[in-house]
Formats: sequence, structure tokens, C-alpha cells
Amino acid sequence: MKDVRDFVNQEVLVLGLAKSGTAAARLLLKLGARVTVNDQKQLEENEAAQMLEKEGCRVVCGDHPLSLVHDQVAFVIKNPGIRYDNPLVAKALQKDIPVITEVELAYRISEAPIVGITGSNGKTTTTTLIDHMLQFSSYDPLIAGNIGKVSCEVAQEASEKNVMVTELSSFQLMGVDTFKPEIAVLLNLIDAHLDYHGSREAYANAKGQLFKNLNEQSVIVYNYDDLQVREMAERVQAKLLPFSVKEKLTEGAWIENDDLIVNGEPILHRDEMSLPGEHNIENAMAAALVARHYQTEVDRIAFVLKNFSGVKHRLQYLKSIKGRKFYNNSKATNIPATITALKAFTQPVVLIAGGLDRGNEFDELIPWLKGKVRAVVTYGETSEKIARVTKEAGIPVYQADFLEQAVPKAYSESSEGDIVLLSPACASWDQFKTFEVRGDCFIEAVEKLDS
Repeated sequence: MKDVRDFVNQEVLVLGLAKSGTAAARLLLKLGARVTVNDQKQLEENEAAQMLEKEGCRVVCGDHPLSLVHDQVAFVIKNPGIRYDNPLVAKALQKDIPVITEVELAYRISEAPIVGITGSNGKTTTTTLIDHMLQFSSYDPLIAGNIGKVSCEVAQEASEKNVMVTELSSFQLMGVDTFKPEIAVLLNLIDAHLDYHGSREAYANAKGQLFKNLNEQSVIVYNYDDLQVREMAERVQAKLLPFSVKEKLTEGAWIENDDLIVNGEPILHRDEMSLPGEHNIENAMAAALVARHYQTEVDRIAFVLKNFSGVKHRLQYLKSIKGRKFYNNSKATNIPATITALKAFTQPVVLIAGGLDRGNEFDELIPWLKGKVRAVVTYGETSEKIARVTKEAGIPVYQADFLEQAVPKAYSESSEGDIVLLSPACASWDQFKTFEVRGDCFIEAVEKLDS
């Protein structure tokens, strides 16, 4: 860990605990800051706050008094999920007090180079692929960010022998200042988190914070086929490594004679990859470009791509039952993610979809249901809406109250050779606390079919 003096004797306010806030508060104490922690949960119910109080933090729980933000506060470290119109955040910005996320702290203390991966979809798969590939390099990768440990915890362990492979959300990137990854990876952009950001432009600008401090020595790995991503990357003075599944490029990664080509070298035939779908070819290209930068051998990259079993809840292959293959794509919390999953398969699909009703319709699914999907089983708050578009597509639809009921119905409507796919196109919060809990419920229901 670098000897950082930025926070010595500085008054710092940490807004929101959870994992990232707790980790940030502990790190700030190590860095010599005077730390105040503010969290909504009452102190008597807040184990993290109780521990931090014992460790030396001032703790204010249960409400958010504006008096916490005053002229002596040097920094505000906020939980990424807290919006910028939060009164405390707004007051800090009005006073020109820097508002950062713990990712910025991680960068300031890390002795290791950082690979920062962002995009609307594919972040976790790409991050995990990079981690697996770099295990065959001369560096020891440390996975961080939205998967694994909090970035500022990982950074405390990191040395020059490591690479921090860091998944980054738009929420986290809005709170960076000096953050400068050695390699910045931008996978794609779709309309996502607009309830938080307010507009597509604001969302793209948040993702663009990844490039904020890059220079000629930096590397950008980016999706050439996504016009907005391409325009954002090509405005930056950095080494550009594009990847494309549609065009043959002169540098970066592309497909030629169905071979995945990276920096002019063939890696493997696209059909040899263990993960289905064009989007996973994009993820593989991005990961391979990073791995080659760190001198991972081509045959080792190919080995990972042939044997990678996928990330849990992200087009995760579960098992085959009487010729039907079951895939868990619970992470598909929006319509584009479900469309991407449907595009991944050439076999007929029985689709299970449904979840939280955010007020949108599902007409975008209609072209992808036609000719691709054998039947749809819906459940949850959006059941009626998804049933409507399925009928318009001319596809049989069956409605269930709960996911546990939808799984055996999907199985009964499938045929040998079909894919049974959970890809909800909705958030999980109508019936489940998280998409992970939803995915685990699906896995359990599939296991019961085979018992």
C-alpha cells in the first residue's frame, strides 16, 4: 500500500455503509483521517456502525442531519448507490467539497496497475475471464470491485507483482477524481440506470469517467461495433485496441474465417468457445486483448476460452435433463440483456421471464420471440405485460404465480434439444431480494426436476 498523506488529519464524512462504506471508513482510519460515518440504519441494529465506533469513527445513525456537511469537511466518501440529489451530497458539492467513491481511494493507495472494466452488459464475465487468463501470466491478478472484495480492501494487499482486475459501475465512476487505470475496458452502452442518471447522455458521461485521466501511455480496449463507445474512445489520446465481431480490423481483435484473431494472431475457432453467443465472443476478445498486454501466451488464452464455465447467474449452464439444457441468466434485469441471451442460442428456447414492474412495456422482445422461442412462461408483477407481447408474437404463453411454479411448466412445454432459459428481462425485487437469490431459486427448482 502506498504511503498516502492526502487524508492525514483531514475530516472525512462517509455516507452509507454496506461493504464499500465500511471498507472505506476502515481504510481512512489507517490513513490518519478523522472519520464520521452516517448511515440510515439505527445504531442498535447496525453491526458495522457499532464496530466502526469501537475502532475510532464518530458514528451518526438513523437520520442524515445536514450539519454533518460543514466547512471543515475535506472529503465526502459516498456509497455508490446514493444519488447526487441527496441533500448531504448536494450540500457538499455546493461547498466544493470533493465527493468520491471508494474506487478513488483504491487507486490512490494501490501499488499494482489497475485494469478497469465497465459497460452496460458483460462486465462480470469479462472481468472473470481476464482474471483467469492472467493467472497464466507473470502477474498475480486480484479481482476487485462489484465482484469479490471491495476495491479499497484489495488495493491494501496489492503490490507491483499484482494486477487489480476491477469491475466498475457507472455509480462508482461518477465518484472518481485522479483515478487512472493502466488499461480501460469499455464493452458497450445501452439505456440502463436512467432512473438514477436521468438521461442516456448522463449515463454515458458517467461511464466516460473511466477515460478521464488517461494519456498516451494508457490503453483503451473498446467495442468498435458500438458507435457511441467508439466515438468516446477515439476522442482520448491513448493506445486504442478495438474489438469487432462485424468487421476485420487492422489492430485489436476481430473474427476472420470464424477464427478469433487478437493482435494478428489466431486464438481459436469461435465454435471452440465454451460460452454461447456473439456477446461472449466480444467479452472474450476484450479479455484476450488485456491478457496479451500482460504477455499471457496465446495457447493459455485459448485454454481459458475453451474451458470457462461462465459466471453464476450470467448465462450460466446448469445441466441437461432428458435432452433439455438449462441456463440461468437471472442477471438479465432488463430487456436488452434478455435479447442478448436469446441471440446466443440457435436451438429452440423455452423462456422464463418476469419480475418487478417498472412501468415499461416489452414490445422490443417481439422480433426475438418469433422464430426463436417455442414457448414463454411468465410470472411476477410483469406477467400480464409479457403475456401480451408473447401472444402478439404468436407464441404459446403460460402464466405462473411464482418462479418455482414456472420451472416445471417450462420443462413440460420443452422438447428434447431445447434450451430452457431463465432470462427475466426484469429486476427481481417483486419476489426476491436480489437477482442472485432469484437465480438460486431457479437452480434449486431445476435440481428438483432431476431428483
